[in-house]
Amino acid sequence: MRFLIPLISSSITSGHYRITSRLLSAHLTKPRRSTLHPFFNCQPPSMAASEESLRKALAEKQSAVEAHGNAVRALKAAKASKQEIDAAIEALNSLKLEKSSIEKQLQAAVSGSDGDGALSREAFRQAAVNTLERRLFYIPSFKIYRGVAGLYDYGPPGCAVKSNVLAFWRQHFVLEENMLEVDCPCVTPEVVLKASGHVDKFTDLMVKDEKTGTCYRADHLLKDFCNEKLQKDLTISAEKAAELKHVLATLDDLSAEALGAKIKEYGITAPDTKNPLSDPYPFNLMFQTSIGPSGLSPGYMRPETAQGIFVNFKDLYYYNGNKLPFAAAQIGQAFRNEISPRQGLLRVREFTLAEIEHFVDPEDKSHPKYSEVVDLEFLMFPREEQMSGQSAKKIRLGDAVSKGTVNNETLGYFIGRVYLFLTRLGIDKDRLRFRQHLANEMAHYAADCWDAEIECSYGWIECVGIADRSAYDLHAHSVISCSMSSSYLSFLCRGGHLSNHVKNVFDEEQREGNIDFIETNLDKSGVPLVAAEKFSEPREVEKLVIAPVKKELGLAFKGSQKNVVEALEAMNEKEALEMKAALESKGEVEFYVCTLGKNVPIKKNMVSISKEKKKEHQRVFTPSVIEPSFGIGRIIYCLFEHSFYTRPSKAGDEQLNVFRFPPLVAPIKCTVFPLVQNQQYEDVAKVISKSLTTAGISHKIDITGTSIGKRYARTDELGVPFAITVDSTKDVTIRERDSKLQVRVGVEEAALVVKSVTDGLRTWEDVWEKYPHHTSGSADD
Repeated sequence: MRFLIPLISSSITSGHYRITSRLLSAHLTKPRRSTLHPFFNCQPPSMAASEESLRKALAEKQSAVEAHGNAVRALKAAKASKQEIDAAIEALNSLKLEKSSIEKQLQAAVSGSDGDGALSREAFRQAAVNTLERRLFYIPSFKIYRGVAGLYDYGPPGCAVKSNVLAFWRQHFVLEENMLEVDCPCVTPEVVLKASGHVDKFTDLMVKDEKTGTCYRADHLLKDFCNEKLQKDLTISAEKAAELKHVLATLDDLSAEALGAKIKEYGITAPDTKNPLSDPYPFNLMFQTSIGPSGLSPGYMRPETAQGIFVNFKDLYYYNGNKLPFAAAQIGQAFRNEISPRQGLLRVREFTLAEIEHFVDPEDKSHPKYSEVVDLEFLMFPREEQMSGQSAKKIRLGDAVSKGTVNNETLGYFIGRVYLFLTRLGIDKDRLRFRQHLANEMAHYAADCWDAEIECSYGWIECVGIADRSAYDLHAHSVISCSMSSSYLSFLCRGGHLSNHVKNVFDEEQREGNIDFIETNLDKSGVPLVAAEKFSEPREVEKLVIAPVKKELGLAFKGSQKNVVEALEAMNEKEALEMKAALESKGEVEFYVCTLGKNVPIKKNMVSISKEKKKEHQRVFTPSVIEPSFGIGRIIYCLFEHSFYTRPSKAGDEQLNVFRFPPLVAPIKCTVFPLVQNQQYEDVAKVISKSLTTAGISHKIDITGTSIGKRYARTDELGVPFAITVDSTKDVTIRERDSKLQVRVGVEEAALVVKSVTDGLRTWEDVWEKYPHHTSGSADD
């Protein structure tokens, strides 16, 4: 049996099995480091190849362990000498240690844990959420009645943070860009959301527990299964891991049938009961209601704020002096009846949106202020990098636009402005990226779409969408709105690029017998949602002239004559010339009239088609829309995580929680503390409090007898950036939260110093350089 010893020894040291730590490290991307959170000190590798190589190495090492285990058992069965068996066991243990090392590195690659005591994602999140709920930033709604999933209340500090975020949003976008702000109702008539496509297509696929009836979102179950297998099952092969990643990458493409097939293939059951699940089926996410007591006017709670802007385009265009480009903005509540809300503020049923609709000439998408953002450089994730398995990288915005990665200047300008907005709020620029939509995510009408994604403990979260929606929305409302003429409807049905959408809507209503809907939308006349460019000099153009012979059409179609005439007049040039050629060669053609929903025969004597030279004084067109849409709750939650960290107390016996909010968004800008309970100090504190109120600085005065260190700790946990401590009647100290440094200033100056820093007129470094320093053990908590 002595031949087994060299077999074991050679196998351990062979290149086939030995994977050294240095070799493994070469495959891993060096993680980014954070000074704020232990969790963010350990980021997963950015290249999928690293994980793949680790899985292969682990499989090989597992095979080696099994082979050497068998060899040890063979030695024992053959009653080999103790020295031989001990050597074999030592070699086996060495292999197991190497296998364990690879497992740890693989675990770090898939879960973001470095294995050296840093907080895991879940532990970090729990610490942050516990602090947020305990300090009443937000709490579950209706908590005394066990709450309702997907609904949350903001408490006093949470309301203050949200108010500050929205105030800065207005300053940064509405005021600086001269936008037109509107405020529209939350209850929206069905016809509006029929036109936008929400009634028919705003759905998620749902499955039910076949025994309890509990509902789950189908794609979330499949996504959770794949992620859990990738992160927790280290034994799966590299091939299986690649398959699961492919499923995640194509999840949005899966039909109900394909999604159901995957759920059955992987044996996915109801998470709570392990019962079998139904086949997936669509569930509309809008809350339905009725407007008025009769129940005859159906409506919905709006799923977005944008539609209110689109339907008011005509009036906003007039208000703006009939000039383009211009932007309209709206902040308001939106509602989505999520199937299975989760992830706290990230997926809720009622939430605040801030949306901008920038209307622009589709032939000129330049922007006059583009030069202000052209040199910004930040993480971008174009679709080509996503498809090739690469990671996001820093790209200069001007280069992305000039190379066509970003479709146009206006879209690029708003991407740059969104970046500045988020980073000034306090979002870590190293955990912010702009990801371009893949082809399977893009709406058919969209020219280009990017998401501002922020990394938090849940992964990369879409917080802002910036899309070039082309002219889709105005076209759709032009067709279905009650202010639209049937001739324009015919034009869009035959020539506009929404022909399929329009035809499908009206065909569906006709099939369902909704005569009132059809008559309402055909018989009322109005003005299309369009803009016009007036020419300085008239332009001579060759125009297509379509002249229906109404007498012949009346004899042939009687009551339907009007529909046929309007459909003929709405033909585009290509269609009209094809009809002319067919009539000249055959004398008769079949012609589809969308408002009738059928083909009719057109003879040569019923229409005249020719080209004539005419003078035009203006160009009429439907504007394109660039839409940045902000999920305020998601931004705020990511801001909470990016601002949260812990630091040891002065005694070192506990970890103290701190929110590093910038003064811009801090719920309270300043606190005022008398050092001890003393009437003179309390009187000074009240004088300073009055000065802060006059200066418009939110603050809190604390005259309790608690130690100053504990009062500092309490306000640090609320994210208060500055604390004024009254320890004399002539001057006071101002403490900065994160550095814990203090300066001495006169009582009459205190409020002005705090205001100048919170307003951004100067920095804490400026204050530190100007005023005398103060040293106190209490500043260290």
